[in-house]
Amino acid sequence: MFRNTSSGYGIVTIIVHWVSAFAVIGLFCLGFWMVDLTYYSTWYKTAPHIHKSLGVLLLFLTIFRLAWRWGNPKPLSDTQHKPWERKVSHYVHLFLYLLMFIIMGSGYLISTADDRGILVFDWFELASLGQLFNDQADIAGLIHKVLAYSLIGLVILHGLGALKHHFVDKDTTLMRMLKITSK
Repeated sequence: MFRNTSSGYGIVTIIVHWVSAFAVIGLFCLGFWMVDLTYYSTWYKTAPHIHKSLGVLLLFLTIFRLAWRWGNPKPLSDTQHKPWERKVSHYVHLFLYLLMFIIMGSGYLISTADDRGILVFDWFELASLGQLFNDQADIAGLIHKVLAYSLIGLVILHGLGALKHHFVDKDTTLMRMLKITSK
């Protein structure tokens, strides 16, 4: 129930997957909205604080997620999946993780370029390494923005792939991420 089995995902994997998905989409929407805030907006300081705090929590969740993934069996692929679908799935997941880590790393570099740490919901502070290179905030900001759009594009493809498996192929791919296995 908690752990994955060869036939499906456990509750921990399912919950972490969906929390991560909503966090990524929510962070993108919040970031997209907050870049146009003016100094006089009541959200001018609050929105970035929430964005940074959720980003740090997502970083920790993603590290946990990978550790959990490496310590759990991976459910076997559906026998209907073609070899190229398995390969594409592998690379999409790899790129999702890679993009997430680079985005979170660049967000850290933006936020800490002025030598201030990131205060996470007033619970704790993630220390700053300071400015590591010239124009750090600007360069990291560009990387953060471009890769955030890339990540959302990949998330959309990932979702469309799951829907294709469910409605066109009529296989269990989507249901395995929605339903807990009992074994």
